[in-house]
Amino acid sequence: MMPDRTALTADFLSRTVWGNAQRTNLAGDASNRKYERLKDPQSGKTAVLMDAPPDSGENIRPFVRIATHLRSLGLSAPEIYAQDEVLGFLILEDLGDDLFARAIPSSPNLELPLYTAATDILISLRHTPCPDLVAYDPPLMAQQASLLFDTYLGRLTGLPQTEVSALFQARFQDILHQTIQGPLVMMLRDYHAENLLWLPDREGLARVGLLDFQDAMLAHPAYDLVSLLQDARRDVPAVVEQKMIAHYIDQTGTDDHAFRTAYAVLGLQRNLRIIGVFARLVVTRGKPAYSRLIPRVWAHLLRDLDHPALAPVENMLIRTLPAPTNTNLQKLMPI
Repeated sequence: MMPDRTALTADFLSRTVWGNAQRTNLAGDASNRKYERLKDPQSGKTAVLMDAPPDSGENIRPFVRIATHLRSLGLSAPEIYAQDEVLGFLILEDLGDDLFARAIPSSPNLELPLYTAATDILISLRHTPCPDLVAYDPPLMAQQASLLFDTYLGRLTGLPQTEVSALFQARFQDILHQTIQGPLVMMLRDYHAENLLWLPDREGLARVGLLDFQDAMLAHPAYDLVSLLQDARRDVPAVVEQKMIAHYIDQTGTDDHAFRTAYAVLGLQRNLRIIGVFARLVVTRGKPAYSRLIPRVWAHLLRDLDHPALAPVENMLIRTLPAPTNTNLQKLMPI
């Protein structure tokens, strides 16, 4: 019998100072985690409840570990007020609702300052010690990039894609080995406008609130910058993208050509993986809204493919992958 999460949640809260809190649902993400805002009826103080069911594959331990590390660096990951690692519950500091994705449309003049602040976080992580994390190495990156051959191409054609997937992985892994070189840094992985909060009352790097970092790994420094600037959910102006790349290169003293090459290669890797993940969410999880994001990711992908370093896979991908037209996207929908 599946555990009654309602009863488990009530029991967990009763063991904390938030037992009598008012509870309201917060928007979730692509995972099985759920979030609620807790409000103390007497003091008015708030917190966030994360419900991450272990029987659905969730594990709060990485979140706790990375949050603790980020806070030790003076960064604004949520403070952890209470936790139950076995049952999958956390009570977190409430960093508010001022996501970059909301703050920028309401105050367009903030766009460049916010993206600069977010890029400065990545610059700082380049110069700080890393926790013991798994490396996002070329074999794993190539394997994850090829996910879309099954979840996207396979669904559109109705045919297995084993051979083309294997060929792509071999070619792309060679490209990654040649271009993704040098020291690795901590990669937060889903570093974009819907996981970053603007906290103007704080100072310096702490003005950027950090969410959704539990999948952190070790990776090339360009990866999170790609995640930030080739956003699947909002259009980042080209001028902002180029200014942030130049700002990162200038502040870190990294080689311009090598970094821009890695940026394009990792952009392709990330965008291929995202299309595969979004297609899977539509097909297997019944979340059609993710299909509407695929055309933007496709546009990023095509732009990345213009880089000469990606010539060995450019024609193959253009010839093999159908464009995400309305007709093709409709084929992803569950029958």
